[in-house]
Amino acid sequence: MILTTKKQGGRNRIDAFDIVGCVVLILFALIIFYPFYNAVLTSIVTSKQYILNPAMLYPRDVTLDNYRLIFENPLIWSGYKNTLIVVACGVVYGMGMTVCMAYAFSRKSFPGKRPLFLLVLFTMFFGGGLIPLYLLIKNMGLINELGALILINGVVPYYMIILKSGFEQIPESLEEAARIEGANDIVIFARVMLPLQMAMLATFTLFIAVDRWNDWFLPMLFIKEGRKFTLQVVLRSIIYEATSDVDAASSAYYENIFSDGIKIAAVVVTMLPIMCFYPFLQKHFVKGVLVGAVKM
Repeated sequence: MILTTKKQGGRNRIDAFDIVGCVVLILFALIIFYPFYNAVLTSIVTSKQYILNPAMLYPRDVTLDNYRLIFENPLIWSGYKNTLIVVACGVVYGMGMTVCMAYAFSRKSFPGKRPLFLLVLFTMFFGGGLIPLYLLIKNMGLINELGALILINGVVPYYMIILKSGFEQIPESLEEAARIEGANDIVIFARVMLPLQMAMLATFTLFIAVDRWNDWFLPMLFIKEGRKFTLQVVLRSIIYEATSDVDAASSAYYENIFSDGIKIAAVVVTMLPIMCFYPFLQKHFVKGVLVGAVKM
């Protein structure tokens, strides 16, 4: 919130409403921030300190045993690699398919445009079902292959509709001017249309990246080999095994390790990379959300 000032007697004056508003917003910010802060603290303190004070404001005895337990598992690194492959290829594939289809549907009528568009809309409300999907992937020979996780998630109908509306609102005079300059359809699409939709493209890229990064169900369903597990499946396995070992063991190795600490450490390990990706798109994110809302 930006403080507004009023001039009175040659001086700027801040209203009481502005002060109250800032205080309320700061309190809301602290309420939102504290659970994340507490989660990080939980992952780096000993089990004794967590039991004595689970709502701690600062750590007394810091330990990285929970993270050490996670990163000592050799599958964690292959999980990171596999997840990065799925995210990178999935974002390029998903955004490419979505943007191209949105641009195609935004053009003037072509044979079969309306039936095809209605067919895409149909997929927003009805799916083929889990068993047909599994049989399709099996018949394609993609069981236990990362390609299955990429190809399943192609066009996102909701994003396609918003991008279609965005392309339709671009004045036709821009396209006509580009054609006069000798630009073909590909040049117009790449150098005229896409830059004007950069805010929404950045926003949807972030959404798709987060969705691919957090995907657990599809890797669990189609990937059977440990070295091909994605990060989410690996962390689930580590949490399950480590929690069982902690509950069953009493050695000094597990003195500072506890179930909640392992789980929270796994959450931090999972969300930290995608949070580092967010600042690069932050300047487009808010604008893209607002523009998308208006165009819907």
